[in-house]
Amino acid sequence: MRIDKWLWCVRIYKTRSLAAEACDLGRVMRDGATMKPSKEVNIGDVITINLNPLKKTVRVKAILKNRVGAKEVINYMEDLTPQAEYDKIEMMRMMYFEKRDSHTGRPTKKDRRNIEKFKDTEY
Repeated sequence: MRIDKWLWCVRIYKTRSLAAEACDLGRVMRDGATMKPSKEVNIGDVITINLNPLKKTVRVKAILKNRVGAKEVINYMEDLTPQAEYDKIEMMRMMYFEKRDSHTGRPTKKDRRNIEKFKDTEY
């Protein structure tokens, strides 16, 4: 099976054309070498996918014919991505997200000034 089709079937990419584009841009690697979309994938291959900023590493457990449901993906690939990569994503999400209480409405002028003052503070 082609690598672009396999990446789409196991739901790493939303469309097959996005998977093929990632291969063309050198974001999909096997054994340190970039893969073209037409390269064949085999059982046991370890594939590294650069999903900026996450570098996902997966092992091919089985070849499939069609796209599978999200719950069935674990039967076809094994996620070898280190936990540090997922922690990095969580840290980035927490750093760039400001939480407001729900149903409080829009910020007032005073709230806006406080937010601007907070953003301008140097650490």
